[in-house]
Formats: sequence, structure tokens, C-alpha cells
Amino acid sequence: MKLNVAVQMDPIARINIKGDSTFALLLEAQKRGHGLSYYTPDKLSMVGEEIVAPVQLLTVRDEPGNHFTLGESRREALNGFDVVLLRQDPPFDLAYITSTHLLERIHPKTLVVNDPASVRNAPEKLFVMNFPQLMPPTLISRDLDEINAFRDKHGAVVMKPLHGHGGAAVFRVMPQDMNFGSLYDMFSVTFKEAWVIQQFIPEVRHGDKRIILVNGEFAGAVNRVPAADDLRSNMVRGGAAQETELTPREREICATVGPALRERGLLFVGIDVINGNLTEINVTSPTGIRAIARLGGPDVAAKVWDVIEQKRAK
Repeated sequence: MKLNVAVQMDPIARINIKGDSTFALLLEAQKRGHGLSYYTPDKLSMVGEEIVAPVQLLTVRDEPGNHFTLGESRREALNGFDVVLLRQDPPFDLAYITSTHLLERIHPKTLVVNDPASVRNAPEKLFVMNFPQLMPPTLISRDLDEINAFRDKHGAVVMKPLHGHGGAAVFRVMPQDMNFGSLYDMFSVTFKEAWVIQQFIPEVRHGDKRIILVNGEFAGAVNRVPAADDLRSNMVRGGAAQETELTPREREICATVGPALRERGLLFVGIDVINGNLTEINVTSPTGIRAIARLGGPDVAAKVWDVIEQKRAK
């Protein structure tokens, strides 16, 4: 089966192919003989009932500094493609939400991965709250009294923006922390939405495990260990990738979350687990494929395309 695939992503010239999961998916698609076209989210338009974009034929190579070739731009209706990969990175802002509304109009006749309505309705730090039994104590709020009551009960906490990404603006707040007042003021001015306040898990120093689920099934994992002087384990923030295996608790988490992902058409998802506690369910543009492969783990990109091909065959 040869598929006609469009990818909606950030400018391809800027990506770091060493760790970019979108690039891994494109390499695998090309290997299978699928046709690739590329456009950036700012080029997406709606004309009447038609969703269009100026797409360019795309060829990819696993060569740093020489990783892609683009053809001439041509205006195409996206419902003429078999698959659209929705792969731009957050922030999950109104521009991102608008993209999901537009792409929802062509799905599922054109298979959009992940399902755009479910991406919109399952923000990573809110959707995870559907599974409180798997999580550390967590508060979603910007109310000072609620936050102080939560801190009084749970001690040290992590405070982060609800729609943040890549480890940006993640802080540990200790009991009687003299910086809390200033931090609260800064968050109040910077972020209009509620924030995430979560009980701090000291075991994060041993790693924050990124587990990939494909169509609700475990597909691979990597342990991300933060630098000695940093709270954050994100690899873009200097976290070190380590080979890992799943614990029984982590398998329980996958088995619990998996059916909800399949039901929502969330085909490629990355969940984050610290010391057996589920902290996020990443559905917008999860990463980890290349790190898992580099450490000798499963070929996650191949599993993603196996499922896409099965869905298109039906």
C-alpha cells in the first residue's frame, strides 16, 4: 500500500534530526514508499468548505545539515491526501486549536494523526486528570487560597503552566519558600489560565520515564535523567536518555490509559511516569522515538506506520 501523506509541522530546516520524532516518522514513511508532502501550520486555510495548503513534495535524508529537499509549492486540498500528520510542536494556543478545528473537517476520510478533535479536547496536563488513581496529588488552579491549602497539605510542590511544554517555567516550591510570593505574582501576570501544582516526587532525580503508546499499546520507553543542577528531565533541557524496562506498575498504567487513547483516536502518545506516578499524557507532538531506537529499543516509527496502514486498508 502506497499512501499520499502530508505533514503539518514546524519549519523542517530548524529541527534537530538527532532527536526529532517527526523526522523519524518521515524516514519510515519514505522507506515504505509513501509519498510525502510538507507545509507549515501558518499556511493552512479554509476556503468555503475546503481545507487547503501550499504543499511541497518532501524528500528526507538522515544526514545532519543536509536532511531534506523540497519541491515547488503547489496549492492542494488536504482531503486529497490519505494521511495528514499533525506534528507541530506546542504551545497549545489558539493557533493550535484553530488548526484542530480545520483539520477536523477532513478527518476521518483523510486520516489525521492524532485525531484533531481529541488533540483539542485532551490537553496533556488536563486529560491526565481522568486518571487520579495513577497520579501524585495534583491541583489545577490559580487561586492563592487553594494553592496555599494544597502546599500546607503536601509540602514541596512542583508548579508549572497548564499549557506549558518542553520543561519551560517548571519550578519546585519548598515549604515556607521565600520565593513563592514572587513566583505567584510572576505566574499571575504571565499565564491567564490555571496552573498545575503537583506534589514534588524526590525520585525524579532517578529519572522521568517517557513511555510511548501506539494505538493504546506499549511501543517503547526511555528514562530521562535530569542534570544534577536541574529539576527538569526533558532532553531539550539537558536530560540524559537511558535504556529502561517497564515495571509492573508502569504496565498497569499503560493498560489503564490505553483504551481511552484508542477510543479517542490518539494513535501516537507519550506518557510521563515518575516513580510509578503518571504525570502527563502528551498527545500534541510527543517525542522519544529516536532516543529509544538509539538505545537499542523497539522501532516505534515502524509500529506507528503499521497501525496507520492498517487503518487506511480498512
